[in-house]
Amino acid sequence: MADRWKIVEEELKVLTHFNKEGRARMVDVGAKEITARTAIARGMVAMKPETMQLIRDGAIEKGDVLNVAQVAGVMAAKKTCDIIPMCHPLRITAVDINFSKLSETELGIIATVKTMDRTGVEMEALTAVSVAALTVYDMCKAVDKGMLIGGIELVEKTGGK
Repeated sequence: MADRWKIVEEELKVLTHFNKEGRARMVDVGAKEITARTAIARGMVAMKPETMQLIRDGAIEKGDVLNVAQVAGVMAAKKTCDIIPMCHPLRITAVDINFSKLSETELGIIATVKTMDRTGVEMEALTAVSVAALTVYDMCKAVDKGMLIGGIELVEKTGGK
């Protein structure tokens, strides 16, 4: 039995978001240096070619899909610590959301988030892409029930360790 606890203790040393008892905790970043940090994340929304054309033509009934999704992505980055429990509130200095037509049926989304702080903005970039994609889905679901959100990943992280 004692051997099992040793294994758990070793695992907890690696998993920084857990305390000695295995309960979730917010990591103390107070002693870390304030540095410039950037994170870039991407994802995509797959849809019918007709839906892509409606977006490009500005013909979706709910409004300008890409402008609304861009604002939603920025708002999401700023609110990440409110929806991801162990995420630190950060002083975000910039958020940029860009869209690209990857194919006739795939809309690419890239989020770049910057800060001058003690911890990185990876979760903020990932959240921005996710919410931008969800906003595209929400605004287009009346014309395309088969959309697919996917490929959400961190592409780059700079600053810090």
